Amino acid sequence: MAVEIERKFLVASDAWREQISHSTRIAQGYLCTDPERTVRVRTKGEAAFLTIKGKNAGISRAEFEYAIPVADALAMLQLCPNVLDKTRHLVNVDGHTFEVDEFHGANAGLIVAELELSSEDAAYPQPAWLGAEVSGDTRYYNSALSITPFSQWAK
Repeated sequence: MAVEIERKFLVASDAWREQISHSTRIAQGYLCTDPERTVRVRTKGEAAFLTIKGKNAGISRAEFEYAIPVADALAMLQLCPNVLDKTRHLVNVDGHTFEVDEFHGANAGLIVAELELSSEDAAYPQPAWLGAEVSGDTRYYNSALSITPFSQWAK
């Protein structure tokens, strides 16, 4: 079984922008947002994927991702009630790659950094631009953002 072990952080400054190695626009929708399992469809640049994720256990969860035809993904996105629009920036720090997602549309203003690890207790760099960890805060799950966008949160 494939397992994703991921930490998620807010960003504390724009200093990460100086370290971007690559950026890609992503459209992402959810066919299922049940807390026990999510089913996501995504276009990422010129590629597309269908992803099934299990319920979180700490910062780990089952994850299965499959490449699919872009035309199929575009049709599936039409079935999703809300499609997230974001740019994913890859930022390399001390041999680790942070995926910094800069959201657009109803989630504009939200920027989160994710880091996949080999184990829950793996050491990782903590650059000065890395802010508070929000790994366990369900509001920051992309599936939750597709239901209650950042712009609708009480300030």
